[in-house]
Amino acid sequence: MKKKQSALNGGSDRAFMTAVYVIAIFAFIVTLYPFLYVVAVSFSGSQAVYQGRVFLWPVEPTLAGYRQVAKQQGLWTAYGNTIFYTVVGTFFNIIATTIAAYPLSRRTFCLRRFFNFFIAFTMYFSGGLIPSYLLTTSLGLYNSRWVMIIPGLLSTYNVMVCRSAFAAIPDEVIESAMIDGSNDWQTFGRIAIRLITPTLAVLTLYYAVGHWNNFFTALLYFSKEELMPVQVLLRRVLIQATDELTGGISGAGDKAAVSVQIRYVTIVIATLPILAIYPLLQRYFVKGVMLGAVKG
Repeated sequence: MKKKQSALNGGSDRAFMTAVYVIAIFAFIVTLYPFLYVVAVSFSGSQAVYQGRVFLWPVEPTLAGYRQVAKQQGLWTAYGNTIFYTVVGTFFNIIATTIAAYPLSRRTFCLRRFFNFFIAFTMYFSGGLIPSYLLTTSLGLYNSRWVMIIPGLLSTYNVMVCRSAFAAIPDEVIESAMIDGSNDWQTFGRIAIRLITPTLAVLTLYYAVGHWNNFFTALLYFSKEELMPVQVLLRRVLIQATDELTGGISGAGDKAAVSVQIRYVTIVIATLPILAIYPLLQRYFVKGVMLGAVKG
């Protein structure tokens, strides 16, 4: 009887895992195909794209679209701006998040409950767009690179995740460091930070993606073209006319074909660098999320 029950359980487990793998493979294909299609279109000939002959692999492979986009005025300046906003912004984000989260995780901090409530309150209520705009401009951040960094210095959700990761550190570890003569800053920098490295890797990815994709802040607070990020350039290519890019091409059909191709080329150029970062942090991803979900 036990053998029969064990065989039934084993069969049900295999059926369940088979269903899980089928669903996972289907989801993988559904999410991967659009990316492969965009890459294939970007490397395909403009006429093949316009005629709809591209599905998965490049047709009539060419780099003409990339050469055309590379000539776009201000592209590399915008790229440099985006890299600056992403690197510098993420650096300050991590510093501010860890400094805010560490004391909130310690039971000995007398104002712990007050600040936890105060920070969580901002997750549900904000001043709104117009008050934020008036405050930011009154602080002299209009047409300043720091407007892409300072207003979004802290993410409440990320502070909560980081606080939970710090709280998961056993009190005995902190007390042992104190007994050995370590002060609060030394314990924070030399012990606590190193113990939550997977969580910090995940938060770094979150912040970096947020900075890389941020174009709305630039549209609000920048009027100088030399400060614009590459995402604003992408928005212009996707939404506005592409006459500047296709001005040297004769014929409405040829213009339309090249316009479609250039849009996909711009998508690849704007998204590929941030996608390349994920494999470097992937091994920390699951572990970091779990560390941040152990305690409230």
